[in-house]
Amino acid sequence: MADPAAPSTAPSSPNAIDVALADVDARYRDDFAKALDEQALREANARFLGRNGALTAALKEMGKIPATERKAAGQRVNAMKGAVEAAFEARLAGLHRAAREAELQAPPFDLTLPGRAAPRGHLHPVTQVREDILDVFRDLGFVVAEGPQVDLEENNFTKLGFPPDHPAVDMQDTFWVKPPKGAPDARVLLRTHTSNMQVREMSARKPPMAIVSAGTVYRVDDDPTHTPMFHQMEAFYVDEHVTMAHLKGVIAAFVAKLFGERPVRFRPSYFPFVEPGVEVDMRCTFCEGAGCRLCKGTGWMEILGAGMIHPVVFEHCGIDPEKYSGFALGTGLDRPAMQRYGIPDLRLMFEGDVRFLEQF
Repeated sequence: MADPAAPSTAPSSPNAIDVALADVDARYRDDFAKALDEQALREANARFLGRNGALTAALKEMGKIPATERKAAGQRVNAMKGAVEAAFEARLAGLHRAAREAELQAPPFDLTLPGRAAPRGHLHPVTQVREDILDVFRDLGFVVAEGPQVDLEENNFTKLGFPPDHPAVDMQDTFWVKPPKGAPDARVLLRTHTSNMQVREMSARKPPMAIVSAGTVYRVDDDPTHTPMFHQMEAFYVDEHVTMAHLKGVIAAFVAKLFGERPVRFRPSYFPFVEPGVEVDMRCTFCEGAGCRLCKGTGWMEILGAGMIHPVVFEHCGIDPEKYSGFALGTGLDRPAMQRYGIPDLRLMFEGDVRFLEQF
């Protein structure tokens, strides 16, 4: 039976378009009626109106018929398309009504049943290590301080002994930020280390002080072993008569509480804001000193940098360097997380793979 919506105009002889229209007209009602859910109905509709559907294929044959018959053929195709679309919408509405009716006729929900609790997640390995490190320093008497990730150049560089022409400034590529309104000459940046907290706390407090801070820092690094955003912690102690012995004792206690008792060694190093400065290594947690790929065969893994606070930093913060001394130490949080949990590749912690994160 021909669809009543189809126009009466027909070509003088059958062509591919009319053959396709006749095929669609013969099938689409039955196909829609046999679809028992919305997914099946949409699949049936795609067989007629989809990118590779029968009506779409018929339109591609338009160029093969005489020009005098194209207008009438196009009208027949559009009429059939309208009929198929109307039948699809009617069947879809019927399926929705049937689903709603089945839902209303179904047995009622027992609202007294206990709910199904959603599974609880857990902290990211880096966050776990950050909280554990802060707990270690709290136990040692340090106060936790928080500071901004966007700071002034003087707090991040200048007052730490990085004057504008100092060669050490070239060691860190920096994200510079547009200065705020009303301060066009201010040099603002995303902090490159948590050492800006030394300046902020020493400028606001009077010794003695023992401060620890942790957070996100930024540098223009992007390669397999560096990321533009990473995490650090900073701890420093200022009082009268503070020596390297105090620094070594705090580091030994820190390593023992976080990784267990293991050997630690100090190597001379250079940082602009400490004098003398040291790099601190501990026995590799992966090979226990035997030598492996992660410790580059040395048996040791670097865990932090440290040293005695430079007198210039005290002077910039209004503290008398003749009366007071102090030490500072800092480390990234990502590497301790890698060492503590046996993570073989630092990049795994930044990829957001749930299969990896569920292991911790």
